[in-house]
Amino acid sequence: MHHGEERRKEHRLPITLHLEVSHLFRQDYNVIKDLSADLSVMNISKSGIGFESETSLPVNYYFNGKIELGEKRFFYAVLKIVRKSKDDCENYIYGAEFIGLAPFLAEKIEQYEKEILLSVEHPE
Repeated sequence: MHHGEERRKEHRLPITLHLEVSHLFRQDYNVIKDLSADLSVMNISKSGIGFESETSLPVNYYFNGKIELGEKRFFYAVLKIVRKSKDDCENYIYGAEFIGLAPFLAEKIEQYEKEILLSVEHPE
């Protein structure tokens, strides 16, 4: 155990974002189609997202997502579900990591982090 040490490679940033997943896929071409899973994204970092859903999704599957970081700033990414647990309200809590995120897209997340820090330090 790490005794309370931060194990994450990147800072998690709060975000309010809704995604809808219509299909999941794996590298072995196994595809789950016709899903209608609503995801509520809770946080984002350069390595991935944390989200919750009422839908049970399998770990080690991939999905395509449109990540919106504010007005007119978004990018599309492939995410892999790497963690799954349940909360007290019977919702599923997931961790998903970005797959092959281009450096310029990671920079968009860094810029988002700077904006959040600025708004905390200098609220309007």
